[in-house]
Amino acid sequence: MLCQTRRVTAALLGPAEIRMLAAELGLRPRKSLGQNFLHDGNTIRRIVRSAELAGDDIVLEVGPGLGSLTLGLLAAGHAVIAVEVDAVLADALPHTVEAHLPQAPLTVVTADAMRIASLPGPAPSALVANLPYNVAVPVVLHLLETLPSLRTGLVLVQAEVADRLAAGPGSKVYGVPSVKTAWYARATRAGTVPRAVFWPVPNVDSGLVRLVRHPPPEVAVARAEVFAVIDAAFAQRRKMLRSALAGWAGSPAAAVAVLGAAGVEPTARGETLDLAAFARIAAARPHGSPPTR
Repeated sequence: MLCQTRRVTAALLGPAEIRMLAAELGLRPRKSLGQNFLHDGNTIRRIVRSAELAGDDIVLEVGPGLGSLTLGLLAAGHAVIAVEVDAVLADALPHTVEAHLPQAPLTVVTADAMRIASLPGPAPSALVANLPYNVAVPVVLHLLETLPSLRTGLVLVQAEVADRLAAGPGSKVYGVPSVKTAWYARATRAGTVPRAVFWPVPNVDSGLVRLVRHPPPEVAVARAEVFAVIDAAFAQRRKMLRSALAGWAGSPAAAVAVLGAAGVEPTARGETLDLAAFARIAAARPHGSPPTR
């Protein structure tokens, strides 16, 4: 165990090396890509521990950047598939890893994570990533949908997004991200991360969210139909469901009828319903109703 700890410590990138690598690449962090690079060894080790990875897990990392978290995962003994949209960073990552951990099991894919349909090699079983704040939710949902092999995850996101992903019914921040994530996995907060451990320093706080996949609800309609109800219910979250779902159902009267059949009060609001209730609503709409928008 002591040898492994020494290896992890030696492998990690500190603030000076992060800046040196960026200078060598002529890199100026781009806000549009959410490029805020981790440079604190204690934080990286904490993320790796919090991911609760099994020894045989193959880890998918999205947005590895300069390689701080990548090295932490590899040094802990895990194979990593790193997906990086920035071609300069993607080309540089294998060289950085080779310099610190020669022959480490790293696969780099230059791609937009939102466009991934498959990955090379054995399927990843865990997602561990410092996600760009502006695309965190769609990336998480896309990966959970596209890669059913992912059984666990730990993502570092904006604190506000972390709260939304992990929120339950009745919470002020419960909404579309909360319910759609719940289709695939149980999401829980796994701590906060201070701004000072990033370069450049972001102007928002960050949080960790742990994901544990579970089976989707048993319902006689497609996931897309359930998601359409969720979108409609939260599009006007202050409205009662009988009004919020009128367009989806075809009319206010039709919405009331569907809600009644699903056992949901027409005067309820979307933020009070759990995923199972949304699934019942989707399943209760009569065959031949107007298509979802």
